Formats: sequence, structure tokens, C-alpha cells
Amino acid sequence: MIKCVILDDELLAISYLKLLCEQIENVEVVKAFNDPKIFLSEIDNIDCNLCILDIEMPGMTGLQVAEIISGSKKIIFTTAYKEYAAEAFDLNVVDYVRKPIKKERLIQAFEKAKELVDIPHKKDLIEWNTNIGRTVIFTEQIGYIKTSEIDSRDKDIILNDGTTIVLKNLSFKTLLEMLPSKDFAQVNKKEIIALASIKVFSTNEIITTIQAENDHFLKLQIGEAYKNSLMELFGK
Repeated sequence: MIKCVILDDELLAISYLKLLCEQIENVEVVKAFNDPKIFLSEIDNIDCNLCILDIEMPGMTGLQVAEIISGSKKIIFTTAYKEYAAEAFDLNVVDYVRKPIKKERLIQAFEKAKELVDIPHKKDLIEWNTNIGRTVIFTEQIGYIKTSEIDSRDKDIILNDGTTIVLKNLSFKTLLEMLPSKDFAQVNKKEIIALASIKVFSTNEIITTIQAENDHFLKLQIGEAYKNSLMELFGK
């Protein structure tokens, strides 16, 4: 997720830019400012990784603002004036977008930003509301996931050490999008397994390394709808 802050002295420009950002996947506008001095007084305390700065502003230009924050935040410039382009890129910014801003051009700028901003990769961790509050879980610690028996909207994550954490109100579809596809697979309508937790498998059943009752290992039945994708994942 790119978390951005907007700085532009024109309120209409801010509204329009926020509207565009809302239409772009994995982009969140955390806050918007129309005063550079207020922006600078608050930016260090805002959880964001990208700033969208207008260049032409009274009192202080976006270029001057960028010189102050460029060490800690990535920057996209917006301006109606092309003569600032060279000076803007001297500051090593992500991109320089001319006004009037078009959605397609803004998407291009965000694509560049995704390669540069410090975003935890979804293949490393997931973050969600759980039974112990907002929780960050490293995916390499996850052994097995199943639909909660108490509430089917929740999902039980069993970690490699046997700890169970309940993800609140989360669909398998959304969860699979958060997990690295090469490391996890859905086995049936109610279960997901980490490939590292698989001991042996057949066309109908997976025997895992996860301890079950009576010192047996957990066995999972492969749903008919998931057989082909699992076989492809296993290279069969």
C-alpha cells in the first residue's frame, strides 16, 4: 500500500487529486494540506511513504519543501508549468506530472513509486485485526489456516510453534491475495496449507507436519475444485 500525503495550495486541485487516488488500487491518501508550513510541521509525525507536492505555491514552492523532506519521503511533483522539470529531477524525485492531471499518467507515477518506496512486501508479512488486536504476522511462521468453527467469517491461523491466532472477518479470497502464492495453497473450501508444512500428498489427501491429536499428523482432504491448481503448484 502506498500511503501518500498531498500538498497543494488550491483546494479544488486537492479534491480532484484525492478523487483520482481513490480510483487507483493500493493507494491511500492519508492527509492533504494547502499550506506548506503546516505540512512541514506535521509531516514527520504522519505515517506515509510518498508526498505529492504542487510546485507553484505562495510563500514556499514545492521545490523548497522537497529539499527539506527528500531524505525521508519519496516525492511526486505536480505543476502546470513545464519549465520546472529539470530542477525537479535534480532533486531525484519519483516523477513529475503535468497539470491537468490524467488518471493514466498518475497511475504511471505510482507504478514508479512502488518500486522505490519502503513498503513491506506482501510475501513477508500480513497485517490484520485479530483476537489480540491489530497484528502483524510473518508469513514464514504460518503453517496452516482454516475457517473458524465459531464464526465462519473468521480464519484460524496455526503458526509453526502451535500458536493459534484468529483473523477477524476475512475471506479466503482476500487472504490469498495477501499471502505469497508460491508458498501457500487452498486445499478445500475451508483450509489453506503452507507448502512447507506438507509431508506427503496424493490426489485426494495431504499429510502435513502439523501435530494433531494422539501424536498423529494433521490430514487434509483435497477438494475436487482445487485438485488441478494444486497439481500445477506441485509441478505435476
